[in-house]
Amino acid sequence: MTMIVGYAPDERGAGGLHLAAMLARSANDDLVVCSVVPAPWTPGMARVDAEYRAYLDKAADEALEQARQQLPDGVPARFVRHSARSAPAGLLELAQQHDAAMVVLGSSSAGPFGHVALGSVTDRLVHSSPVTLAFAPRGLRARAGTRVTRVTAAYGGTASAEDLVVAAGTVAARVGAPLRIASFAIWARPPYTMRLGTDSEEVVFEEWSTRIRDSVSQALAHVEGLSVPPPSVTTVVGKGATWQDAIEDVPWEDGEVLVVGSSELGPLAQVFLGSRATKILRHSPVPVAVVPRSRAKELASRAVHG
Repeated sequence: MTMIVGYAPDERGAGGLHLAAMLARSANDDLVVCSVVPAPWTPGMARVDAEYRAYLDKAADEALEQARQQLPDGVPARFVRHSARSAPAGLLELAQQHDAAMVVLGSSSAGPFGHVALGSVTDRLVHSSPVTLAFAPRGLRARAGTRVTRVTAAYGGTASAEDLVVAAGTVAARVGAPLRIASFAIWARPPYTMRLGTDSEEVVFEEWSTRIRDSVSQALAHVEGLSVPPPSVTTVVGKGATWQDAIEDVPWEDGEVLVVGSSELGPLAQVFLGSRATKILRHSPVPVAVVPRSRAKELASRAVHG
C-alpha cells in the first residue's frame, strides 16, 4: 500500500516525516512525500504571473530537498510537487491518484509540545477526508529503525467501535505488534469533604465499567477469531476527572499508535471527529490514526470473512 506525507518546511514537517517513516518501515508501505503549491486562479500570460509561479515552484522544490535530508535513513520514498487549489484538496487528490490508504501529517506549531494539535489544513481534513489520517504529536522524533511497538484502539462500546477494534487488530497483525483495547472513563467526583453521598455514583461507575468489559469481550472474540490475529491482545481502562487525567492514567510507550474512529453523526465515508474523539486526539501523548467508519467496516469485514 501507499501513504502520503504532507510536508511543510517547518517543525511540522519533521514530525510527520518521522511518523511516516516508522509506519512505512513497520508495514513495508510505499511512501510519497509531497509539497502542495497553490494553483493559479486563472491562466494568465502576464510576466508577474510567471515569476510568481516560478517562485512557488522553487520554494516547493527546496522544501522537498529539505524533506530528503530529514527523512530517516533506510526508508525509500518518492518526492512530489503538486499544484492544487488548497493544501487539503491537494493531499486528497494525491491520495486518490496513488490509491493511498493513509495521509500522514504533523501537528500545528501553536499546539502544546508532545501532543497532537490541529491547524487550518488538518482541521479541514478531519472533516472531509475519505482516507485514514495519521497525526504526529508536536516535536515527535523517532529513534533510528523504530517500528510500531503497539496498536491501541480507543473503544467506546458502540457497534462501529467493534469494527474499529477488528480493523486495528488487522493492522496490528500486519505490523507484528500487540493490540490493546482502551476505554476512558471521565469521572469527576463532587467536591465533598466527606464520602457521604457518593456511594450511588460509585455504583453507577462500576455498572458502566462492567458493561464496557462485557462489550470488550465481544470485540476480543472477533479479534481472536481472525485468520491472522495480532501477537497478543490486552484491555485497559483509564479513569480520571478530565480527559487528560484519564488518558494519562494509561501507560504509553515509544512506538505506540492510538487508533480512533469517526463520529457516527458524520458522513459514513469520511473522517468526522466527534467531541470524544477530538478530546482523545488532543490529549494523546502518542501518534493518532483517525479511521473513517466505512474504512473500519471494510477492513473488519475483509478480515472476518477472509
